[in-house]
Amino acid sequence: MTAPADLELRVVESDRLDDAARATLRELWDAAFTDGFSDEDAAHAYGGVHVVARRGGEVVGHASAVPRAIRIGEAWWAAGYVEAVATRPAHQGSGVGTAMMRLLQEHLAALWEVGFLSTGSHEFYRRLGWERWRGPTYVAASSGLLRTPEEDDGLMVLRFGTSADVDLGAALTCGDRAGDAW
Repeated sequence: MTAPADLELRVVESDRLDDAARATLRELWDAAFTDGFSDEDAAHAYGGVHVVARRGGEVVGHASAVPRAIRIGEAWWAAGYVEAVATRPAHQGSGVGTAMMRLLQEHLAALWEVGFLSTGSHEFYRRLGWERWRGPTYVAASSGLLRTPEEDDGLMVLRFGTSADVDLGAALTCGDRAGDAW
């Protein structure tokens, strides 16, 4: 599937988004995530690269990737962690999400060693080349290494380049952060 002809995709770094753009994104996230989108979720979306989709001048979609150190087994990797993938409800199912993720994946491969995300929409990402992580998950917290079994089923990886052969069953560890660590 190619991007819809009437869709404009723009790639922008977080530090290039002004207050008005950030307010527009927050409104989009609140509309798209009907089960809630916290201030911490919003904060997690910044610090990297964004793909913003517009249709007729209206922002209809967003996806971002931020840098995170992720330990796979015993080795730390420079990961692009996907955050805040959202399509305005009236535009869902029209190719917006697919077009944004394809473009974002190009940037993941150019900027980082491996891509990760946490989702409940496995089939959407699977058809874009993402794979489900099969190993146990942990958070490296100030109190020590914490097991996060509730995250085991939601994590997906995009392997490319040097990460193409990483073991999908290895233990996976991320650093702690406010809100959802994964």
